[in-house]
Formats: sequence, structure tokens, C-alpha cells
Amino acid sequence: MAMSVGSEGADDVPMSDINTTPLVDVMLVLLIIFLIAIPVVIQTVPIELPKVAFEPTTTKPENVSLSITTDPDGRCAVYWNLTRVNSGELLDRAVAKLTADIAKAGGVENMTPEDMPEVHIRGDINTPYRCIGGTVYTMQRVGFAKVGFISEPPPGMTPVRL
Repeated sequence: MAMSVGSEGADDVPMSDINTTPLVDVMLVLLIIFLIAIPVVIQTVPIELPKVAFEPTTTKPENVSLSITTDPDGRCAVYWNLTRVNSGELLDRAVAKLTADIAKAGGVENMTPEDMPEVHIRGDINTPYRCIGGTVYTMQRVGFAKVGFISEPPPGMTPVRL
């Protein structure tokens, strides 16, 4: 590297060139730091997401169909098929339904996951979470392992497996 101190015999004129060597050194150090630090910061967890837009529900006669909405006064309204039930009646009906299905199968030891009835919940879009969450909790407390939600696909969409 050479350094220019000015020309000989000329007047003392200030030098107008910028020394870029320290700037390049700093940039190279920063580049090396970022190349080392970036792979440490970026951490990914390998997961396989489902490739299904939506699946049509296969309803079996033993499944429980619940509809949940809200009254104008803000109270939760739960319907077992088309019959309105309160929380006590919901619990009693769910226990009776599960007990009858277990008795029909010949006992708990004869029940397979395919034999277990499912709960399908249709919730109104304006229903508060406490209504739907309370119903899900009640059904799981009784012993229903499969609780699912029925939703409406966007208009014009056909069921397609990807």
C-alpha cells in the first residue's frame, strides 16, 4: 500500500481523497459476523402439515349432533339434534348415550376407536367462546374422545384431497 502525501513543490493543498481501507475492513468483519450468527438465530422444526382443504363429514347414526347459538339476552343455547337442552340435561343425555353405546358393544373392553361415537358441534359465528368451550368440556368430561366442529366451506368450493 502506498500513501500519498502530496506533490513536491506544490502549495499546501488539502488532500480530497477518502481512505476507504478502514471502511472495507469493518464491512468484511461485519459480513463474517453475520455469516456465523445467522444460522444460529434461524431455528426450524420439521413438521408435516396436512394437505387437505377440508374433508366432508361422514355422519354415523351413533354420532351426537350439537348446535350452539346465543339467545338475544346473551345466554347460551345448546341443541341436541333439534331439542334444546340446558347444561344439566346435556350432561345427563351424554352419559346415557355413552353408557348405551358401551353396553351395545358388550363393555368397554370391546370398544374400538371406530366404535366410539363422535360429537359434531355446529357453532354460530357470533357465539361467545364460553358457550362452545363449555360444551366441549362437558362432552370430554363425560368420555367422548372425538369432538369435532362442523363448518361451512367457502361458496363454490368442492371437497378435494390434495
